[in-house]
Amino acid sequence: MVRKIIKIDESKCNGCGLCAAACHEGAIGMVNGKAKLLREDYCDGLGDCLPACPTGAITFEEREAPAYDHAAVLAAKAAQQTAGAPLPCGCPGSASRVIRREERPAASGEIPSELRQFPVQLKLVPVRAPYFDGADLLIAADCTAFAYGAFHRDFIRGRVVLVGCPKLDEGDYTEKLAAILAANEIRSVTVVRMEVPCCGGIQRAAEAAVAASGRKIPLKVSVIGIDGQLRS
Repeated sequence: MVRKIIKIDESKCNGCGLCAAACHEGAIGMVNGKAKLLREDYCDGLGDCLPACPTGAITFEEREAPAYDHAAVLAAKAAQQTAGAPLPCGCPGSASRVIRREERPAASGEIPSELRQFPVQLKLVPVRAPYFDGADLLIAADCTAFAYGAFHRDFIRGRVVLVGCPKLDEGDYTEKLAAILAANEIRSVTVVRMEVPCCGGIQRAAEAAVAASGRKIPLKVSVIGIDGQLRS
C-alpha cells in the first residue's frame, strides 16, 4: 500500500538518538551512529520523531510500505518489558548518566578518576543532558588521554568530557557540537588535541561550533606531543 512514512537523511543525522527515544513504537534505532528506520510496519506515520530531531534529518514521504501493525508494536513492547527493555538507541552505553563520586582521601598510590558523566564519545552523547547546563566543556581527541599521564588531574577535573577521533570517526563534529552549544548554557570550551596534523579536525570543529553559536564562549586549545609532553 502507498502511505505516509518517515524518511531519514543520514547525511544530516548527527547520531544524537533523540528520534529513537521519541519513537514510542520502536520503529527507529541507531546503527553505526546513524538513525535508521528499522521496521516500516512499526512506523505509524504520525511523526513524533520529527520535532525531536535537531538537524532536520527526518521528513515525511509517501511511498509503498507495509501497513502500520499496531498489534505487532504492542507485542514487541510487552516482550521488551518481560525481558528488560533495551534502550531505543540500541546501545546501553549511550544512556546519559551522572557519576557521583564520594569525596574522600585517596588511598596510597591510588589515582582517582575525575570523570563525572557518561557517555563521553561524541557520537553517543545526547545534545541535551542535565550535566551540560553551566558546564565547562572539554573536547578531547581520544589519543590525548593515553599520551598525557596527568590527563584526569589537569583536564577532566571540573569539566564535562567529550571524546572523539577526527580522522577515524565518520563525519564532522561541527554540527553536533554546535547543537550542544545552542541547546545548553556552556561556560567555556577547552580543546585537547595531539600535535599530529590529522588531529586538527577536532580543533576546527570546536572553533566553528563556537562561532556558529553566536555566543562569547571562551575557547582554549592545548596540544599534547606524541612523547606525552604538553606543548601548549
